[in-house]
Amino acid sequence: MKILVIGSGGREHALVWKISQSPLVKKIYCAPGNAGISEIAENVNIESTDITGLVEFAIKNSIDFTVVGPELPLTLGIVNEFEKRGLKIFGPSKEAAEIEGSKVFAKYMMKKYKIPTAKYESFNSQKDAKDYVSKIGVPVVIKADGLAAGKGVIICNTIEEAVKAIDSIMVGKVFGSAGNKVIIEEYLKGEEASFMVFSDGEDILPIASAQDHKQIYDGDRGLNTGGMGAYSPAPVITEKLSREILDTVIKPLISGMKKEGKTYKGILYAGLMIVNDSPFVLEFNCRFGDPETQPILMRMKSDIVPVLMSVVEGRLKGKEIQWSNEPSVCVVMAAGGYPDKYEKGKEIKGLDEAKKIENLVVFHAGTSKINVKVVTNGGRVLGVTSLGTNFEDAINRAYKGVSLIKWDGAYYRRDIGKKAIPISRKSLDI
Repeated sequence: MKILVIGSGGREHALVWKISQSPLVKKIYCAPGNAGISEIAENVNIESTDITGLVEFAIKNSIDFTVVGPELPLTLGIVNEFEKRGLKIFGPSKEAAEIEGSKVFAKYMMKKYKIPTAKYESFNSQKDAKDYVSKIGVPVVIKADGLAAGKGVIICNTIEEAVKAIDSIMVGKVFGSAGNKVIIEEYLKGEEASFMVFSDGEDILPIASAQDHKQIYDGDRGLNTGGMGAYSPAPVITEKLSREILDTVIKPLISGMKKEGKTYKGILYAGLMIVNDSPFVLEFNCRFGDPETQPILMRMKSDIVPVLMSVVEGRLKGKEIQWSNEPSVCVVMAAGGYPDKYEKGKEIKGLDEAKKIENLVVFHAGTSKINVKVVTNGGRVLGVTSLGTNFEDAINRAYKGVSLIKWDGAYYRRDIGKKAIPISRKSLDI
């Protein structure tokens, strides 16, 4: 088979890495790819949003199967365009991808199908939004309605912070047109977890749980990012809680989408807050999480390609995935200044040394090659991902890799995975 993976981040590198292990695959292309992906696939100079260009490439090169990584091409309708031409492609349709493309729509679905979530209201008037905050008080969470690369969520602890957030989203347009509407919802205090499933529109196949670290600084402080690291499994997701999530969140959403005429095929990602052992949905995403995909795929023992094909062909029923019992940890190394302004083009050193560490893979996110040099080309640059005998081993292994990699201004959190270690052992020096 010839497979095309669309995207250029750490998630796509992890997907290419896993797909390349399948005996079914002869050739992998990635559009546009990055420096790390180029070592195992052929990069194609077509942007992930150039749907016409991607369709033409797939036809010209007789691509058997396409896998879409990022959300933007999905919300733009890439699956619809490929399927019109009889091309097999993994991901939800434009209509189904609205579950991530519009937080207002997602909240509508949760309300209609009784899926547990925070209380909320939506606004397209900044005055009405500010009046609402004054009425209900703080803390509150203010979200841009549209796509904002994981950054369109602001937690506000004072009225002044809330007013500033509303102005920056709706007037300053810090997230562009994604901020034409905002959602204001109650602040839920608990433990976050990521729960993903494969769905062919009827049947569901759960994926190993994970936990992301969204905020930029240690201790979950500072601005939201696309994700500063993740680990799998998430101990907070017990077997009992997993069944509850499937029954109260995943199945009602998949069933509801079909009733709405938006049959959902692909990956469904539920970003959850676990409050007193009960799940509440913070967001739905229409694709693999990033960076959660990196540690999850490190633990996946089964061939991923037959699973992806079963989703597209509507024969997921009865499929199973084998997982390693060993935990995995991913530490994101970012450019200094991220998630605000940052510089590109910094030479990255130490990659070859890090590769020598057993059970460790350095997934590239924002990188490119200039001659033979690998340089930074994004905010999140690398995802240093390890497999360990236990969480302490996985954490130490990941940070050993991190310590070997250097560039001017490199930044990373130093507490990734600590939540997974029992409280009595959280003094681990990493």
